[in-house]
Amino acid sequence: MPIFTLFIKIDMGNNLKIKAAIIDLYNNEKNQGMRCIKDLLKEADEKYKNVGGLEFNVFDARSKGEVPDTNYDIYISSGGPGNPFDGEGIKWEKKYFKLLDKIWTNNNNAKQSKKFIIFICHSFQIMSRYFQSGDVIERNSKSFGIVPIHKTEIGRLDNILMGLPDIFYGADFRSWQVINPKKKVFSELGAKLIAIEKLRPQVDLPRAMMAIRVSDEIIGTQFHPEADIKSMKHNFEKPERQKQVIDEYGEKKLKEMLDHIENPENITLTRNTVIPNFLDTAVKSLRELE
Repeated sequence: MPIFTLFIKIDMGNNLKIKAAIIDLYNNEKNQGMRCIKDLLKEADEKYKNVGGLEFNVFDARSKGEVPDTNYDIYISSGGPGNPFDGEGIKWEKKYFKLLDKIWTNNNNAKQSKKFIIFICHSFQIMSRYFQSGDVIERNSKSFGIVPIHKTEIGRLDNILMGLPDIFYGADFRSWQVINPKKKVFSELGAKLIAIEKLRPQVDLPRAMMAIRVSDEIIGTQFHPEADIKSMKHNFEKPERQKQVIDEYGEKKLKEMLDHIENPENITLTRNTVIPNFLDTAVKSLRELE
């Protein structure tokens, strides 16, 4: 699934409208991710009508170099195609990192209203490069499908994962990963590793980091919390995609994936939990709600 970033701006005018800006990092690749995020924002608009509702704009970062300014309060940066190092030295990524610099500075100023960010998949890898929180490396084989994700002990207490079981399921599409959390960096940031890759005793490789809380306002997930049944069916019901899964993993694995799609306790539960929890926390803080 591709990549974009969402921003939400608080308009302190009479209607107290919450304004969102989506930074599209899909680089013109066809995707379901944009629809999924927009659907979640439309649902949020209805949910937060009592504080003015929510509207959003789209910024195409990788294709057109569009990066919003700092006049927003909530940011969501999604997953996307390709190598997370492809943007090195390129104008759009420089602008993107400058934005992160300003947000980080803002959040460390006690007098400023905080800005909330969630990074997803590809952008989780870019975030890890920015904070130098782990090793960003290519996987031996592509992770593709709906996979079990394990909460860490501290992750069991994290509000963004509240409502999910200790082992929950997420959509996972990546050829890269972030491993080996840097303890010194985590300590300096006050960051917490809240979810990790499934345990594979038969594989002598480090488990990938699947979710990090960088601060009270900043979260990153290696999986796709926005994915819904419709988006997963779009991926898995194509004959060429089914053939790919069978060729790489076997028919049993394909059947497992299709069963996960239909189970509301798996992908749907994650979709209805992570980003809604993130938005709830942000809106309550920004609106000073109980």
